[in-house]
Amino acid sequence: MSGGAPAGPVTVADWEALGRAAMRPDAEAYVAGGAADELTLRWNREAFDRCRLTVRVPDETPPLETAVHLLGTTWPTPIFLAPTAYHRAFHPDGERATARGAAAAGVPYCVSSGTTTPLDDVVTAAAGAPLWFQLYLAKDRGKSRELVAMVQDLGVRALCLTVDTPSTGARDRETRAGFALPADVATPYWAHVRDDGDASPNPVSWRDVEWLVQAARVPVCVKGVLDPRDAERAAAMGCGAVMVSNHGARNLDTVPSALEALDRVAQRLGGRIPLTLDGGVRRGTDVLKALALGATAVGIGRPAVWGLAAAGADGVEAVCRIVQREFEMALALSGVRRVSAVSRDVLWS
Repeated sequence: MSGGAPAGPVTVADWEALGRAAMRPDAEAYVAGGAADELTLRWNREAFDRCRLTVRVPDETPPLETAVHLLGTTWPTPIFLAPTAYHRAFHPDGERATARGAAAAGVPYCVSSGTTTPLDDVVTAAAGAPLWFQLYLAKDRGKSRELVAMVQDLGVRALCLTVDTPSTGARDRETRAGFALPADVATPYWAHVRDDGDASPNPVSWRDVEWLVQAARVPVCVKGVLDPRDAERAAAMGCGAVMVSNHGARNLDTVPSALEALDRVAQRLGGRIPLTLDGGVRRGTDVLKALALGATAVGIGRPAVWGLAAAGADGVEAVCRIVQREFEMALALSGVRRVSAVSRDVLWS
């Protein structure tokens, strides 16, 4: 019996292996590593592994409904690309390729302030697909105002203000590897968000959040929330969404996993404001679990970078489609069939 042609990458883990192999060792350490002893990095993944699903026989079997509406946009599945920096350090086409891959899969892409490609080029590559912009603030309000005006004029549909990074974390793996951007790779917007001589963005206060909500013409999300009390303040200030995240476990080690924090935040907020989650997502079942615990949409970060490093735009699209397809299967197999009907009932209690 003759065998068929060998299969290409089937899972996100397959793409991770290809992406790591395609990277310089220091770049691989930058992407894969977390803070300090990387306990939270491990917990991000373990939280999903511990969370179990159940299966119910449905009363009827309508067509699958997977579309989600958030921040003024409707897209096919509740999956978006979380912001990650320095894409041209991993592939020559950088963020342009990421935008093309996300657009091909129908996935919104949140562009990092650490983009190595000017945003107008990313917008062109996205060809009308939804883009958000992850924002840091400088102490100089004028520089922040200039950047906010520019990205809004280019058509981004939301500003995602990172509030959890007054300092970088103790990224020991990255430091040991000596990660540095290649000489021909630049970050066009770091000068807008970092004050002269500072290696880190400016610490953010609630006064800054309030200023941005009032100044922006598009929805403002707060990214990096773990405490339910902070989520309540964001809701009270009129933010468009709360992005539950521990910065990919790259900042403060031993904080809880993103999934654990989501559970607490969602129970306190009671649906008053949309929630997203990122951190540790590798499977479509992870998306279903996050939705069951209160998320409206789920971000994937490192997996998109692995796909980018391995195959450019095609790799990004492939990673997105794997997670989308697995999510559709998980939704159907759970017996729910509609995103709007997902609740804690899909979890084994």
